[in-house]
Amino acid sequence: MLKRILVSAILLFLSPFSLPLAMAAEGDPSAPEVNMVEIGQTVLKLGLAEGVTPDDAIDAMNSKAVELNMKLVGHQNVSAELEARGLDSPRLEIFQFCRPEDAVKMVRFNTIYAAYMPCAIALVEDNDGRHWLEMLNLDMIINAYELPPELQAIAITINGEMLSIITAGATGSF
Repeated sequence: MLKRILVSAILLFLSPFSLPLAMAAEGDPSAPEVNMVEIGQTVLKLGLAEGVTPDDAIDAMNSKAVELNMKLVGHQNVSAELEARGLDSPRLEIFQFCRPEDAVKMVRFNTIYAAYMPCAIALVEDNDGRHWLEMLNLDMIINAYELPPELQAIAITINGEMLSIITAGATGSF
């Protein structure tokens, strides 16, 4: 009861849009449990090392992915699309990596894992012109749900490989 009251109070203070959820949590025992996480903790953000250009970072990430047998399954050059429409945009590209045989094992266990696939790394230029590589903090996902040992090993391996790919990009080394 105390937990529901605290959640309701927090939601009421955070946003006027949260009122219906807060009311549901307070009066309905079947209402969903609400957990809040600091958004910054959900993302790993690495700045490009001095002397590493965005193109160097992309080459290093792609090379590392090939070395690790991770397939580049998608690339969205958002800034190029916006520029083609005549809109000014800082650099923003999203790279999606996957090992299909591992992906299907995770989804067969629980389809919710499909929402986290493929693993994405964004190349982002901030308002000061600095370039960053950003990806989901996969540790949070791995630790949030108990997996069978085989799938736990796959998740940990993928996380390590994604960390290797983003690090190669940030440092420009492969």
